[in-house]
Amino acid sequence: MTRARTRLLGRTAGTRLMAMATTLALGAVAACSGGGSGSSHGAAIFWHGYTGPEAKEIAALGQEWNQAHPDEKVNVTFAGSNDDALKKTLGAFVSGKTPGVAYEFGSSITTLAKRHQTQDITSLVKGAPDFKWDDFFPAARQAATTPDGKIYGVPALVDNLGLVYNKKLFDAAGLSYPTASWTWTDFQNAARKLTDAGKKQYGWAYVNDGTEDTVWRFLALLWQAGGDLLTPDGKKAAFDSPAGLSAMQLLHDMSVTDHSVYLDGGDQQYLNLFNSGKIGMLWTGPWDLGSITKDVSYGVQILPGKVTHATIAGPDNYMLFNKSDRKTAWAFLQWLTSPEVHLRFSTATGDLPLRQSETRLPGYQQFLKKYPGNKVFVDNLEKNATKSRPNIPEYSKISQALGLAVQAVLLGKAQPQAALDQARDEVNTVMAGA
Repeated sequence: MTRARTRLLGRTAGTRLMAMATTLALGAVAACSGGGSGSSHGAAIFWHGYTGPEAKEIAALGQEWNQAHPDEKVNVTFAGSNDDALKKTLGAFVSGKTPGVAYEFGSSITTLAKRHQTQDITSLVKGAPDFKWDDFFPAARQAATTPDGKIYGVPALVDNLGLVYNKKLFDAAGLSYPTASWTWTDFQNAARKLTDAGKKQYGWAYVNDGTEDTVWRFLALLWQAGGDLLTPDGKKAAFDSPAGLSAMQLLHDMSVTDHSVYLDGGDQQYLNLFNSGKIGMLWTGPWDLGSITKDVSYGVQILPGKVTHATIAGPDNYMLFNKSDRKTAWAFLQWLTSPEVHLRFSTATGDLPLRQSETRLPGYQQFLKKYPGNKVFVDNLEKNATKSRPNIPEYSKISQALGLAVQAVLLGKAQPQAALDQARDEVNTVMAGA
């Protein structure tokens, strides 16, 4: 599984995994407690699901911390895939072998915040001026905070969507490259010109499996049109609006009328097709850039706009659980997410900076030199990632209703207004029972 699927689908997978927690084999959870960067005796346990460069770098940082803090050691432990983080954490609650801190998908906050083992860290965050909570990008802070203003996570990762395009296909079609002022009309026209049915070549790709991978792209369109998911009081659907209709109509027109969209079934064939010159544009994030083959000349631009150029971020968090480990775990997280240390992590892994101040450090230019395509995504965090999905228990059902609506429209099985009306009724029924 690629990092894209891990990071995107995990945000809804967490809600599905909750139902599995009651049937966990506790021995499997206990087996995760070994193999860290220090002895588990007297050390705070830090669970993560990093692989590749991220795993290597977090292990090195754990060793660095332990050497400098012999009385506050942290056992950095690979606890299995991040996809399984919620399941394993809930299992640890049952077994009593709770880690001090664990990497969790952003969507997991709504489940974990209800459990007494989960630490409300609002007082720690707000009571530590040197921590500089407001220095984290807004999207990352929003994903760590519940609607009642309580903070349950320290940002661990933040991504967003940008427009990635194949320069060779644009040149062949006689098209100018996308600019920061591109509108939906510019985007639709380019997708149409990049499409060649005879070559099975498409202008754009859209993941249309009906999951959150389908929904979050629609939310970006909804926000670009000036709309929102829910009413300001959070009690009813707000996407059945002129903004929602224009977003859904664009998808319908591009897929059903123009036939310029490759509908990915969730198996990520879009990336292989992009590499083979069969897709001209993607709405994707920095996680996919490393999988684009070296022979493909590509560019990155902000998403096209209507009222705004809004994008959507998918942040994850480090969350604290074990009270006895709280002091050490918190000290480690403060250090790990400090501007200088996290920029080192970003430079080693390609992950985006978490803090605005990281972009002002001398080392940031080295980061951009190593990952030039990431600049647009970092700029997005400052300018275009202004909204986030709500941290409410009902979100998974909202996403399910919207996902099926978008899927039906893209497949030509429903008209935009009818699909929105049905999704609105389903969401309002869910919210009425909240």
